[in-house]
Amino acid sequence: MPTLQNARHERFAQELAKGRSASQAYEMAGFKPDRRNAAKLHAQDDILRRVGELLDKREKMDATATERAVERLAITKEWVIERLVENVSRAMQEVEIKKPDGTGTGEYKYEGSVANKALELLGKEIGMFIERKEVGKPGAFDDLTLDQKRERAIALTKQLGLSRFGTTAGSA
Repeated sequence: MPTLQNARHERFAQELAKGRSASQAYEMAGFKPDRRNAAKLHAQDDILRRVGELLDKREKMDATATERAVERLAITKEWVIERLVENVSRAMQEVEIKKPDGTGTGEYKYEGSVANKALELLGKEIGMFIERKEVGKPGAFDDLTLDQKRERAIALTKQLGLSRFGTTAGSA
């Protein structure tokens, strides 16, 4: 879809694609403030199509830019994992602090939070951690029988697209 013929409608669509609210986009497009008219314009098919097109275009441009950066910088999964392991080693005082010329300083510095974050990212990469999420409010299941709780768990599992063992259906 080419740009919208009405310049103010085009600007409105562009502002929506930037994440502005309908009211903000409406004013930025040169209209007098009016939430009702902003909502009406926002609901028009040509506006919705144009916003979708702008968002798709931006997403493709971002993906292409990321791809080029990864290629240019030679960033690979292996490289990232190696840097994380290096961070763990340094943060846990396994590697001596170096001077700019490469000689050692004789100092070691422990940084537990850095080590923990790098270990967490490494663990996630190799699938060590399962994300758990509590469902319902505290006490929501207290009055249910064991069979009712089991039925509720099965229903939630199906709703979330998980197998009985917590993996996404089709990935296990």
